[in-house]
Amino acid sequence: MTLTPERRTLLPMLGRTHGTRSASVCHWKCADACVRPDENVSGSERFIDVVRRSAHVSASRRTLLGSSAAGAALATLSFAGPAAAAPGGRAGKPGRPALSTFGFTPIEPVPAEVDAFTVPAGWRWETIIAWGDPVEARAPRFDAANQSPESQKRQFGYNNDYLDIVPLGGSGRRGLLVANHEYTNDDLMFPDFATAGEAKRLVNLETAMYAHGMSVVEVGRRGTHDAWKPVARSRYNRRITLDTEFVLDGPASGSPLLRTSEDPTGTRAYGTLNNCAGSTTPWGTVLSGEENADQYFTGPVAPTAREARYGLNTAGRGWGAVQSRFDLRNEGTRNEPNRFFWVVEVDPEDPTAAPVKHTAMGRFKHEGASVRIDASGHAVAYMGDDNRFDYVYKFVSRDTFRPGPSQAARRHNTTLLSEGDLYVARFNGDGTEDGVFDGTGEWLPLVVGGQSFVPGYSVEEVLVFTRNAADVVQPTAMDRPEDIEPSPVTGYVYIACTNNTRRSQAQVDEANPRAANKDGHVVELIEDNGDATGTTFTWNLVLVCGDPADPSIPTYFGGWQGEVSPISCPDNVAFDSAGNLWVSTDGQPGTIGYNDGLFLVPVEGPERGHVQQFLAVPTGAETCGPQIKVEDGYILVAVQHPGDFADATYASPASTFPYDGVFSGPRPSCVQVLPA
Repeated sequence: MTLTPERRTLLPMLGRTHGTRSASVCHWKCADACVRPDENVSGSERFIDVVRRSAHVSASRRTLLGSSAAGAALATLSFAGPAAAAPGGRAGKPGRPALSTFGFTPIEPVPAEVDAFTVPAGWRWETIIAWGDPVEARAPRFDAANQSPESQKRQFGYNNDYLDIVPLGGSGRRGLLVANHEYTNDDLMFPDFATAGEAKRLVNLETAMYAHGMSVVEVGRRGTHDAWKPVARSRYNRRITLDTEFVLDGPASGSPLLRTSEDPTGTRAYGTLNNCAGSTTPWGTVLSGEENADQYFTGPVAPTAREARYGLNTAGRGWGAVQSRFDLRNEGTRNEPNRFFWVVEVDPEDPTAAPVKHTAMGRFKHEGASVRIDASGHAVAYMGDDNRFDYVYKFVSRDTFRPGPSQAARRHNTTLLSEGDLYVARFNGDGTEDGVFDGTGEWLPLVVGGQSFVPGYSVEEVLVFTRNAADVVQPTAMDRPEDIEPSPVTGYVYIACTNNTRRSQAQVDEANPRAANKDGHVVELIEDNGDATGTTFTWNLVLVCGDPADPSIPTYFGGWQGEVSPISCPDNVAFDSAGNLWVSTDGQPGTIGYNDGLFLVPVEGPERGHVQQFLAVPTGAETCGPQIKVEDGYILVAVQHPGDFADATYASPASTFPYDGVFSGPRPSCVQVLPA
């Protein structure tokens, strides 16, 4: 059947987004999640329920936070934390220098319609690699008009998200770039997306399928202040695609819940999907979070409650016409979704090593996973479930880390995430009569010591249906907890809560001080006694994001009272070696009218909360995967979905990033920012 222009793309979010946010982003990235019912309908305790347990909370305070006096209310309260000062903050004046602990003059906010990659004076940017560039041997040069499955499976994929350059050797001039490819914008990739006949439509569809996954690319540079360049024909270069075999390890490996007709053992899975954020482990492997994988499956016709909790009620993308496992109406496919939504571990130094999906770390919509080594030697991973009213998780390894460069130590450390204990967080508010937005918390056990702590669930059920199991123990429902990172200096943990426009006025509380939270906030979590393996913690809010020039939106910037850069929709967080927090954003065009960017946020000392914008990505794009490696002479970001607007097409693009003349439209790319 021929696709007519009328069938081009149905955009359920058209007319429902904020500001200039594109309905196309919503469609291709997360299958229009904002018009679908909330996946968490468990009635699990939300922050408002937590705060209501506190004897100090009054109804009048909750009402005040949602009223026109909200800004004044925030201004009279403090947000506990290291070196917290009186709250405040106002928008920085365009072009006016502000003090920076990092050594740059913050850029002005860039209006959302500007198609430019903007960096501060004294800095420059270069593309390392872009969609379609050759990765594996025999990969052809990028030809946008003639992309095919065979070419794409050897070329750099689409919509890069997490990325890092893992050092290779000790010279500082060789590394392995590892990047996620979260999803595709099919309508921007193919010239005949709207008009192709059935045979060509399936070719385009399969090409898009191979643009998902991950890439490993050797890069090199002449000196530590020179730009990174891909190394062609390196033995390390590889694409990880839907053809790549993964090992399902841990306690749920082999479970009947993971078996399909194609894999009756339940121990092997093919491919990884919707890979969002991630991290590089202390032992040199890369973790990647599988997030909105539900959008690739058609059906099932009548999802169970457990399946519906994972969003499995969509029409899918039609992938079942290419690979039958993505149509859950086909016999033997019902468990195929259970083989996604995991944390994936890839060893970039060993192209022969099968990537691993760690069942011990639980199955949900993983934004990513970030690991620290506790003083006890245990590996501790923090994870967010990126969905409205979902949860924050922690994994503690059974075994301990072995230091040193030996291969034996490395082999041991690559098994640390295969067995351990899994927890979910409950945040307890202590009331706001003390004038502070903070509280205590506890890690509720899901699986500990190989035993299930969830009534009615076996260990396998807890790990495969982690969302459902967590609902039972009633953790705290959050405002889309995305990237979670521990500080390398203090060990404090920072949680980016991107937004939640469905939080009602009745649900406002001291940890979520706004209804219809379109701008998001950042939570600072401090493990009691510095013990990351423990089960209690304290917390406070370090940022309540937004544009402080808008008096109708209450904001807070860690106690900083001077000028700040407007910031909205925190997505990814990272640190420099001094312990400064860096925040990348996803959604500013639709909330405050500016292109997304990367922001420096000191979290200790007198400049705590001094938000300073370092860069802005082009129109329609999202800032992803920040890596702050100033000692090595560069900063990395991934530019995802540039030019993604509802009315943009292959023939009429909204962006030409990265402006290299290779293609008349946009190409998602990995970018390095260096001193000029």
